Amino acid sequence: MVTGFLGCGKTTLIGRLLPDPRLADTAVIVNEFGEVALDHELIASSSESLLQLTTGCLCCAVRTDLVRTLLELAARREAGEIAFARVLIETSGLADPAPILAAIMSDSALAGSFTIGAVATLVDAELGEATLERHPEARRQVAMADRILLTKTDRATPSAALRARLAALNPAAQPIQGPVDAAWLLAPAARLPQEFPPVALHTAAITAPTIRRTEPVPALALTLLIQALAEHCGPRLLRLKGLVDLAESPGRPALIHGVQHVFAAPELLPAWPSEDRTTRIVLIGEALPPHSAARLLDAIIAEVNDETARQER
Repeated sequence: MVTGFLGCGKTTLIGRLLPDPRLADTAVIVNEFGEVALDHELIASSSESLLQLTTGCLCCAVRTDLVRTLLELAARREAGEIAFARVLIETSGLADPAPILAAIMSDSALAGSFTIGAVATLVDAELGEATLERHPEARRQVAMADRILLTKTDRATPSAALRARLAALNPAAQPIQGPVDAAWLLAPAARLPQEFPPVALHTAAITAPTIRRTEPVPALALTLLIQALAEHCGPRLLRLKGLVDLAESPGRPALIHGVQHVFAAPELLPAWPSEDRTTRIVLIGEALPPHSAARLLDAIIAEVNDETARQER
């Protein structure tokens, strides 16, 4: 299982490791929070709920019952429809890994088909200290880890305070940084918890508004939107991710990522990862209004178009 708070780099890590032949017989479950699924499209593209990757892996996206998904995978393998040797679960950034592990250990149907490997937790070196302070979900992800990977160390050096906090939450898991390979992911757990504390669900104040557009977005409008969100939402914007149809690059969507006030430069993909060519942006944050971001983008686009028209006259 790969877990970690929103924006720590789980999908990036899995997408980088999947081509390794040692993971060719792996089924991947991507669990997302929000109405629009994007993470699984960043690993592979398909219109099917279960898809065969070019690496030989299987991948499916789920937003509700992970246990039911595992049972369905086991049934299809028993029926000879699919083949895999292991399941890799990428949890939602707001997920508590404890009930997932507890279900596998206590559910008789699951216990007959699966055993627990290890929990790998990713921690953002740039924002991890503040995230652990503010969000109990992040603390539980660290506490349940068998191994911890510090990410985004190219942008920030893990502070002594962050390392001390990780050691206090989980003294048995020594955090590492730097590139890891499939062997790190597949290594068996040194220990497995036998008891699980009460489940801590994400707060109802966390919302996931979305932006959808069928018309292309001017690049300047996207830049202005990102600037406005960073300035006005700040730490309340836990995570932003999206695929944007840019007017200046037809056929090559821009992949955007943001965590709180920190945004990566948009990345132009060589092609759309699926048949859906619409702009889709997902915001996950604390008490974000459901339609404000979409209305803001509309207003920015209108202003950019008006200014462009004035310059052309």
